[in-house]
Amino acid sequence: METTKTQQPSTMKTQPQKEHNWLQKLVGEWTYEIEVKMESDLPVEKATGTESVRSLGGLWILAEGQGEMPGCGAATTMMTLGYDPQQQRYVGTWIGSMMTYLWVYDGGELDAAQRVLTLDSEGPVMTGAGKMARYKDAIEFKSDDLRVLTSHVLGDDGQWHQFMTANYWRKK
Repeated sequence: METTKTQQPSTMKTQPQKEHNWLQKLVGEWTYEIEVKMESDLPVEKATGTESVRSLGGLWILAEGQGEMPGCGAATTMMTLGYDPQQQRYVGTWIGSMMTYLWVYDGGELDAAQRVLTLDSEGPVMTGAGKMARYKDAIEFKSDDLRVLTSHVLGDDGQWHQFMTANYWRKK
């Protein structure tokens, strides 16, 4: 007796959707300048570097950065971003050679104008107090060749505090 397998739609072959296409704007070679101000009584720290962003199947982007990180010296970073149609939100990760924590972006959405992608995460507080905090990163396209990343942390006062700004310029 011969058995036949039922044909089911494959989840392994997914076509990019408009949300995936938005991520492709990040693909390219970039230079960046970061400004960090962790505490109000500390001076602003600056650093520079480069970032190479490539597409993975039109569904994900992989962004590898090389340069300086304020307070850390030379660093390599890797960000992954994609869109999960089942959860209807952007997802991803961020790691850096200066720390052992895996940052997970577990909720992200575009604004109505489709210029700003806001990503939510949770991670250790930067002061080393051993506590966890909520973070919010926003990637805003000012033009096709200029994007700005701002990072915020939810403070003990219940307010979001911006602590980092990174300007990225597309290499010509």
